[in-house]
Amino acid sequence: MYIEGNLVDVKNEEIYPARIEIEGNRIKNLKKIDRNISSYIIPGLIDAHVHIESSLLCPSRFAEIAVIHGTTAVVTDAHEIANVAGIEGIKYMMKDASIIKFFFALPSCVPASPFDDSMEIGIEEIEELFEMPNVVALGEVMDYFGVLKGKKDILKKIEIAKKYGKPVDGHAPLLTGKKLRKYISCGISTCHESVSYEEAKEKQSLGMKVMIREGSSAKNLRDLLGLNYDECFLVTDDLLVNDLLRGHMDMVIKKAIEYGIDEIKAIKMATINPAKHYKLNTGIIEVGKEADIVVVDNLNKMDVIDVYINGKQIVKNKKCLKEAEPKKFKSFIKIRKMEAKDFYIHCEKEKVRVNVIEPVPNQIITKKGKAVLNAEEGNVIASNEILKVAVINRRNSKIGLGFVKLKMERGAIASSISHDSHHIIVLGREENKMAMAVNEIKSGGIVAIDDKIVKLDLPIAGLMSNEKAKKVAKKFEKVIEYAMELGCEENPFKIISFLTLLVIPEIRISCNGLFDVEKQKFVEIMD
Repeated sequence: MYIEGNLVDVKNEEIYPARIEIEGNRIKNLKKIDRNISSYIIPGLIDAHVHIESSLLCPSRFAEIAVIHGTTAVVTDAHEIANVAGIEGIKYMMKDASIIKFFFALPSCVPASPFDDSMEIGIEEIEELFEMPNVVALGEVMDYFGVLKGKKDILKKIEIAKKYGKPVDGHAPLLTGKKLRKYISCGISTCHESVSYEEAKEKQSLGMKVMIREGSSAKNLRDLLGLNYDECFLVTDDLLVNDLLRGHMDMVIKKAIEYGIDEIKAIKMATINPAKHYKLNTGIIEVGKEADIVVVDNLNKMDVIDVYINGKQIVKNKKCLKEAEPKKFKSFIKIRKMEAKDFYIHCEKEKVRVNVIEPVPNQIITKKGKAVLNAEEGNVIASNEILKVAVINRRNSKIGLGFVKLKMERGAIASSISHDSHHIIVLGREENKMAMAVNEIKSGGIVAIDDKIVKLDLPIAGLMSNEKAKKVAKKFEKVIEYAMELGCEENPFKIISFLTLLVIPEIRISCNGLFDVEKQKFVEIMD
């Protein structure tokens, strides 16, 4: 078989009419032709850093939608499910992976921080997993404090990756100067956490590949314009199902072009650049490569029409020709029934000064704030803008309490998604509603509750659904809509899901309480 169109040659950075002949799963021949053709042919798109779990979909359901948008491969780090289910969770992700090509970066920091309470992926598990097919890297080294202090376990994992000839992904938000140089010198080759041009430029100057992230929560593309794009990848990191239905790497490339990045450079960042780094036999259309090909109607708009993977057509006229067959998995949640008193913050004073987590808009970093709140009958009371937040350990029901600066007038919201430990997190003004919300998702899910209950069940590790994307998105949207009826200004779930990430500055919360990331210690709720 053959495909004709205007070939986007990502290697030589030119575009010309061409005929691509395919035999089996590879490109047999490629030649220029003298014809006027309206469509364009580009290599299959690659998301070089994505956590599938964050979409709320299991891998096969994720692939059903991603492929429609021209994604033929992902490099995924399954550390979300690994924190919940250990090596069993990673193997589930590998088992359910289908339709597109799934390559795996092994979770290097499970738990993400020594102060976290989750499952553990140790040195022996890393060694075992590197023997498995489609493992291409050691995943993001989030515990940069451990690297800088020379912790043996994380450095040993990096050495194992080197032994297998695999690159090591990084995770170094706001790290600069001598600390950054030491971090990189250990063999860490990428970072997706840059939030400013200056930060990314320094990392690039030291030899790091910069992953330009444009996902659901963190959007860094506009702020990172002007880098050396030959040393960059476009990634999503975390992309909710609702956003995935609107677009995947096609959407990110389109946005990059709209921001003024050359169209071929933009496409390279989601094809040949990551393919070279991870040694994938894809990402370019040339003889001998696997025939992962996307046909688009308009290059600037990235209007995907047809998709081929290994020479077989998977998408025809914007419709996926394959249907997922999701595998089942358990929730890994076992908590007791919650009561209102579980969320009391005791204080004998009438007014009290408290530490507050302040989320930064469109970022996953937070700021340390203060607030003065009233106490009634020995319990500190939340306000419209300073809400109570609690994290309940999904295995032993241990509860950490604090306050966060977010708006809500009544009711409560809760979720079994809270990076990276994924204990249950609940937010609200009224303790009884907080208890009701947690009790509604004891098998995993997302809920908003007041005079009615609106929820989305997530039975797979408390993180994912095996239902079709549109059905999951519709249910999720209803939960968000009700949360906004309760007084939330925007989707609060994408904010609260990161409040427990103990490796991102400045202040976080876990089942053990408030945590100061910079000081690397737990702090009191009240001054």
